[in-house]
Amino acid sequence: MKNIITVDGPSGSGKGTVCQKLAEKLGWELLDSGALYRVLGLAVKRHDIAIEAHEKIASFARKMDVKFVWSASNCEVEPILEGENLAPFIRTDEAGQLASQVAAIPSVREALLERQRSFYQEPGLIADGRDMGTIVFPEAPVKIFLTASAECRAERRYKQLKSKGVSANMRALLDSIKARDERDQTRPVAPLVPAEGAFFVDSSDLTIDEVLSQVLEFASKSLSELPLD
Repeated sequence: MKNIITVDGPSGSGKGTVCQKLAEKLGWELLDSGALYRVLGLAVKRHDIAIEAHEKIASFARKMDVKFVWSASNCEVEPILEGENLAPFIRTDEAGQLASQVAAIPSVREALLERQRSFYQEPGLIADGRDMGTIVFPEAPVKIFLTASAECRAERRYKQLKSKGVSANMRALLDSIKARDERDQTRPVAPLVPAEGAFFVDSSDLTIDEVLSQVLEFASKSLSELPLD
């Protein structure tokens, strides 16, 4: 697994867009670990499994009927759970909160660990998440930690929801983001922290293209065969 770029960071920092652009530019596979946890969170709710039933959730995670398929029409990877496309549902705030709750359960993280590692294929993998560089792929030669201020992330989410015609409250979004940051950073297993040697990027005042340029410049120093042409 010599060609892996991990991109960790909080919700709303721009990880998803940056990782998709990286995967497209390099022709590598893409792992959206956040989507995996969001799918699990939604599945747990749909199957009426109590969030306190840790071992039941972990058992469900091991055998969960989920696959990710590329949608040419939407230019994105779509999660298919038990035959249903969950793409319209996994980016909601509810899905994010559910993902954060199941991700804080140690036995659940262990259950999904090997499934995430199985995403690696030649010529390489872009791994998007919160513990990609610390737990899932600690041997990755390129590790990125992408962040932004809570206020900036709340504003991005607000604009995103409004553009879709969804009502939103800025204060509620900000409070939700701060609460999730606290939960992700203080959970006992695989907390959200920069991996050792990670390249730190604050996207608060940067465009996606500027972030992408910085990441590629850093990656090219560690991966001599990076296909940038």
